[in-house]
Amino acid sequence: MRIGLFTLGLGGAAHPDVIRAVAETAERVGVATLWAAEHVVLFDRYESAYPYSPSGAFPLGAGADWLDPFVALTFAAAVTSRIRLATGICLVPEHNPLILAKTVASLDRLAKGRFALGVGIGWSAEEFRALGIPFEHRARRTREHIEIMRKLWSPGVASHKGDLLRFDDAGCFPKPDQGARVPIIFGGESEPALRRVAEYGDGWYGFNLDPDAAALKIATLDRLLTANGRSLGDVELIVAPYTRRIAPGDLERYRALGVSEVALLMTAPADPAEAAARVERFAREWIEPAGARAP
Repeated sequence: MRIGLFTLGLGGAAHPDVIRAVAETAERVGVATLWAAEHVVLFDRYESAYPYSPSGAFPLGAGADWLDPFVALTFAAAVTSRIRLATGICLVPEHNPLILAKTVASLDRLAKGRFALGVGIGWSAEEFRALGIPFEHRARRTREHIEIMRKLWSPGVASHKGDLLRFDDAGCFPKPDQGARVPIIFGGESEPALRRVAEYGDGWYGFNLDPDAAALKIATLDRLLTANGRSLGDVELIVAPYTRRIAPGDLERYRALGVSEVALLMTAPADPAEAAARVERFAREWIEPAGARAP
């Protein structure tokens, strides 16, 4: 069982010295993946319901520090050499896919093939509205954007004729170190989100799930994968408990479901030494038990 850390780019971890301390320590103690989330703009009030809060309220206000995840992960790539780096998640329909393809390729090249693209379609209509992007068609945009990016990451030049964009013989270089095999890991727990995993994803990032809730989602995903001629063994299963309280003993329950990584939230203090010490404590609490239960 691998343990990931969901912390980079937020609050205290939006400072370069803290990112360095967290990333270097996380790599040394055996954290599998550093995850960084994305929001371009935040608001103090939302009509949109945040899906991971019982009240629907988003926990951060408009003034919260939140780095661009690709910048934060590139900084982390520069001070590490082995740990995987991933967006958890990138709001793909908010991006131009050609620019995002270039960003991903650049990060994966600089990280020497250590990047995974965690993808979500978004929940904040306010954010989409501020960006001038239709909220209603975000699932369709996501599918076409990923199709475009995979073409651009493949050898040679690329052409595309879709509903949203059309171009011929476009060269996007350098290619990612992983080429078109950059992992696409879909976040989301609804049946449409799980269907995206089953149809064209390389992995699933389930959020705010304890082992019992994860078991139900994985059973649904198994059914959808089978309908697409695939199996659970074809995708990477990652779960983040987020606000759900779990204990180290629950790691074995996740592993029995086929989960390969549990991504845990850790808030980082603004002091780099304190941040490093917190990662050390995190390792003793979670990574050592995970290693003891590894098959």
